[in-house]
Amino acid sequence: MEIEHKFLVNDTGFLADATTSFRISQGYLSESSPTLRIRIAGQRAFLTVKSPSIDGGLSRHEWEYEIPVQEARQMLPLCKGHVIEKTRYIVPYKDKTWEVDIFHGRYEGLAVAELEVVGADEYFDLPPWAGTEVTGDKRYYNAYMAKYNDTPIPLKINIDK
Repeated sequence: MEIEHKFLVNDTGFLADATTSFRISQGYLSESSPTLRIRIAGQRAFLTVKSPSIDGGLSRHEWEYEIPVQEARQMLPLCKGHVIEKTRYIVPYKDKTWEVDIFHGRYEGLAVAELEVVGADEYFDLPPWAGTEVTGDKRYYNAYMAKYNDTPIPLKINIDK
């Protein structure tokens, strides 16, 4: 079971604490639930099956399998909609590990932070760079963004590399 909170990111303050970053390309082989995601993350690739959310977007069942990168590259063109491109930053904050995604391409500058927790009622401190919670807002699901073009970008984060 994956239980995850999702927040918009207000600024680049997370960069000071980021321990690593890597590029992600991902697409969806299915247009409805369960979703089948192909992801290339750095030098690794995965096939992930995700169930529909069972509680308004906070949690869902997820099964992830590592696959050869070459096979993932062959599958990405088969995906429905658009391939999502983003850079993921791993950011420790007060005994938790946050994942901050900065999107490229059609969602250039959109920044979303995710925190996976053990239980739905688990307490955590919100980092100063985290803004509005968008957990459960389907417009910020990557599968939705791959299919549609109407996810709002309230604040663009620009990171020059």
